[in-house]
Amino acid sequence: MPVTGTSAGGIDEKKWFRVHRRVAEPRLRLLCFPHAGGTAQLFHGWPALLPADVEVLAVRYPGRQDRLAEPCIESMAAMADAVATALRPWLDRPLALFGHSMGACVAYEVALRLETRGTGPAHLMVSAHEAPQRAERAALHEADDATLINHVRRLGDMHSEAYDIPELRDLLLPALRSDYRLIESYHPTHPTPVKAPLAAYVGQDDTSCALDGVRAWSDLTTPGSFDLRAFPGDHFYLVPRQADVVADVAARLARAGHPGRPALRMAPAGLPRDDGPTGR
Repeated sequence: MPVTGTSAGGIDEKKWFRVHRRVAEPRLRLLCFPHAGGTAQLFHGWPALLPADVEVLAVRYPGRQDRLAEPCIESMAAMADAVATALRPWLDRPLALFGHSMGACVAYEVALRLETRGTGPAHLMVSAHEAPQRAERAALHEADDATLINHVRRLGDMHSEAYDIPELRDLLLPALRSDYRLIESYHPTHPTPVKAPLAAYVGQDDTSCALDGVRAWSDLTTPGSFDLRAFPGDHFYLVPRQADVVADVAARLARAGHPGRPALRMAPAGLPRDDGPTGR
């Protein structure tokens, strides 16, 4: 069990992660990254669907829930630096990363930082977001409240009724707008590939990201180390399809950290299997 505290860089590691399931001697840790405006609660049901030797953590972004009093982070570099620094006590076991929507890009940037330090993840899994070099530029973080809320509602039904309650809307909107500022100001033109195997997930009816853009994550890993999975549903497909998604994640984690084993190749649900590193 890692001993957490305050790092030399001033990061309070205890604040950054919610441990959804503690394991005395984990074989591997899975760290999950929520979407814009999201919280670690998105992944609370995952431990029951994963092997007992997988410890499950989720990132707690500042500016919401029990970190409500803290300022939000509006820079991708600052967010990824903070998470990577807070992770140091947790790197005594192999680590896999799963990020949804904005969290996909944060997870990717954290993976790059960990690899630079020689403690790269055993697997990187990205969900519901195009590869960063393919994502369209937008400025929703500058829009009025009604426009931003309507955009979020069009993505799918994910507790958006909270925005109808003035008191909750006032609490939720600052974090949502800050997260959109973070992801919409993130435009790496030549992103660095990761060394880890990379799997991309997408909802078949997700209008926020084109399939070719999601497939472009294949350019950000080594040849033969990319896989694509599509599931029925919208941007938040992983909620109604939780059991299927976590089963796929579990299959990948079963091989994570075992470089001598062949890479897992699975036919995407409803899509032909990707046969090469580019997916084309």
